[in-house]
Amino acid sequence: MAKLYFYYASMNAGKSATLLQANFNYHERGMRTMLWTAAIDDRSDARGQDFAIESRIGLHAPAHRFQPDTDLVAQVRAVHAVEPLSCLLVDEAQFLTPQQAWQCAHVADRENIPVLCYGLRTDFRGELFPGSAILLGIADALIELKAVCHCGRKATMNLRVDAAGAAVREGAQTEIGGNDRYVALCRRHFGEAMER
Repeated sequence: MAKLYFYYASMNAGKSATLLQANFNYHERGMRTMLWTAAIDDRSDARGQDFAIESRIGLHAPAHRFQPDTDLVAQVRAVHAVEPLSCLLVDEAQFLTPQQAWQCAHVADRENIPVLCYGLRTDFRGELFPGSAILLGIADALIELKAVCHCGRKATMNLRVDAAGAAVREGAQTEIGGNDRYVALCRRHFGEAMER
């Protein structure tokens, strides 16, 4: 029986690198995978690159891009009917809609294809993303990947910062950015930064 996995962490924990390593392992064994990432993250397009999933350590791969109205079940079935899939891998899973998170469960339960989702648990205010909330509730396995705060503790929070490095307390839940916009911190240092 296939399972739904949710690998979650703060920024800079290696989620995309771990996804790409899993993808490599399937391919090394001659198995076909299908990779997805959020269309909202178009940073690789802006740099003129032809791949959608990219890790900070330089690993990358092409991927399908989901929009809020993408029917993942229909897309997977169409590919699986032509050439059987061994795994579905989803990067930036926090951007899945609740319905799409349930579609991932459907792929595992009814199409018998393992689904590995990778994403942030919480936003810059410490609030759950809708896709992450559903995955935390329904995934067969929850795996926390670890990042490190500047103090050496486990980083679990994502602090959004402005150009001067000061904490941003308000704004849209989603704002795409890397190390220039976000800092992974432990809960203590996150709280202290938000209180300043």
